[in-house]
Amino acid sequence: MKVLLCGGAGYIGTHVALEFLKRGDTVGILDDFSSGLRKNIQEGSLLFEGSILDKAHLNHTLRAVEWDCVIHLAAFKAAGESMLDPAKYAHNNIGGSLQLIAACVEHDIKNFILSSSAAVYGEPEYLPIDEEHPTNPTNYYGYTKLVIEENLAWFATLKGLNYVSLRYFNAAGYDLEGQMKGLESNPANLIPVVMETACGLRPLVEIFGEDYPTSDGTGVRDYVHTSDLAVAHALAADYLETHQEPLIVNLGSENGLSVRQIIDEARRVTQRTIPEKIVGRRAGDPAQLVASSALAEEKLGWKARYSSVKTIIETTWRVYQANEV
Repeated sequence: MKVLLCGGAGYIGTHVALEFLKRGDTVGILDDFSSGLRKNIQEGSLLFEGSILDKAHLNHTLRAVEWDCVIHLAAFKAAGESMLDPAKYAHNNIGGSLQLIAACVEHDIKNFILSSSAAVYGEPEYLPIDEEHPTNPTNYYGYTKLVIEENLAWFATLKGLNYVSLRYFNAAGYDLEGQMKGLESNPANLIPVVMETACGLRPLVEIFGEDYPTSDGTGVRDYVHTSDLAVAHALAADYLETHQEPLIVNLGSENGLSVRQIIDEARRVTQRTIPEKIVGRRAGDPAQLVASSALAEEKLGWKARYSSVKTIIETTWRVYQANEV
């Protein structure tokens, strides 16, 4: 299979590329390196340096190889930033995505996989969250993902584009084989913050509330290992080869981990103190977010296999430790 990964030099993209390369597939990477890392690009990848916003370069890349599938991972993803600079997210996430989708149709590329997000759901009305849950994003980032999904549905109906949308929950961890050497650029999520504190790059970890109705009072999230996500993309590409119907699935571990569990496991793995400070809740933070991934198992044969807290923290610490000065 010949697969083009737009945003393939990013944190998740490089893991997806690694999975396809392990299968013996042809992997192309289109990336402008605004956040991607060259050191995580694996030998054997075809690199097309540029942006999905550059129409001429995009067309050149799509013509370069007879791609069987395009995977879109080239969105900006910081929910907080999206609320401060929505124009940036509109330009890249919506405008860039629509240009990419239209170019795929123009070049007769029928199979498309979207890196989507559980952010499309917003505040949970029930748990676990399945694909029938109402979509009501509470941040602009989540809204951009929903807009792309809606447009994919239109292009499927009007132009015969075949697509799978993968709604990630909280991506975490690094590859089990230790191929990834570089750290995610400008991370804002809990686990990288905990790792940076363990390395002395931050003075402490702020815990936003300890009075939630959870087992230890801290917020609970569903963390899914990037190696599990990578496998899901390969299975989705295989699905598109044999099924001519759109598919939207959640990708989560179906297991909630609290902030306290993450910090305690990080202390065990790193053998570092990791200072913490309890601060007030953040507006809009739900107590718990946990996925149902039953549809992904039914349709793709996918189930999270590497997403234990132990594996996530150990694989993450290995890379942070290797990058300590």
